[in-house]
Amino acid sequence: MSFSKNVKKELSLIKPEKQCCLCAQTYGLLLFGRSFSSTAVKVLTQSKEAAETYIQSSMDFTGIEPTLIITKSGKFSVKFDSPDDRILVLNSFGHSEKDVILRINRANLEDECCYGAFIRGAFLSCGTITDPNKNYHLEFVVAHKQLCGDLLSVMHDVGLEPKNLQRGNNHILYFRNSEEIEDVLTIMGATESSLELMGTKMVKNVRNKINRQINFETANIARTINASMAQINAIKKIIDKKQFDSLPDELKEIAEIRINNPDMSLKDIQNEIGEVISRSGVNHRLNRLVEIASKLK
Repeated sequence: MSFSKNVKKELSLIKPEKQCCLCAQTYGLLLFGRSFSSTAVKVLTQSKEAAETYIQSSMDFTGIEPTLIITKSGKFSVKFDSPDDRILVLNSFGHSEKDVILRINRANLEDECCYGAFIRGAFLSCGTITDPNKNYHLEFVVAHKQLCGDLLSVMHDVGLEPKNLQRGNNHILYFRNSEEIEDVLTIMGATESSLELMGTKMVKNVRNKINRQINFETANIARTINASMAQINAIKKIIDKKQFDSLPDELKEIAEIRINNPDMSLKDIQNEIGEVISRSGVNHRLNRLVEIASKLK
């Protein structure tokens, strides 16, 4: 099961304890479905749990049971077939069959507790979230511009700051910051999913830190190997040109250590030299050998 379906399953298990929150959740479910008008009140979803919550919430609040149909593609279509039932549903939330522009009726959000329930209902009908192992993205897809603006205003009231864009004929409110997505999930009541996202983010951060460390160490090893090969080639050239005996004693000593120990680090060479010398001093002597070799024809 996808992360998005798991989130909707968790949200569907939440049963509003207060009547005002049941109203707000049901309103969010119906208002942000595929249609909310006298001609059609319906939702189309891939989530069985969201469809069942749409039906149950509608029955609990309006007393009217919508019809469930499973489409050929496996989606769940829930709708109110009777024109009279649709008008009763609209009236239950202060809407009229004569409404021209669909807007949020704030009277259905009686108290602060209702905002989370309303956003939860909206997400069950029109929201999606990606798997946090792949990406951080949560969005609400709204068909009407004014309705999207109203939802944005509701989110601002609870401290959420989504970005918005238009995709085709739809208007999108979205979050791409993991902390903001955690806040949305918590406000809607999906605390387990929020904790799962936090855990996934921690694992990703640790994995990324380990990968950065491995890359850093690999680069250091590569640089050490390349420098060692350049130094060994320089020493061999000095020997081939019969210039080794003319080297100062300190360069002879370090040349012998390097050519016999190609994998040895500067720190290890420092420990091998029979005198007190810094790592930069070791590096300086090796660079002198490379410089001498470069001047030999």
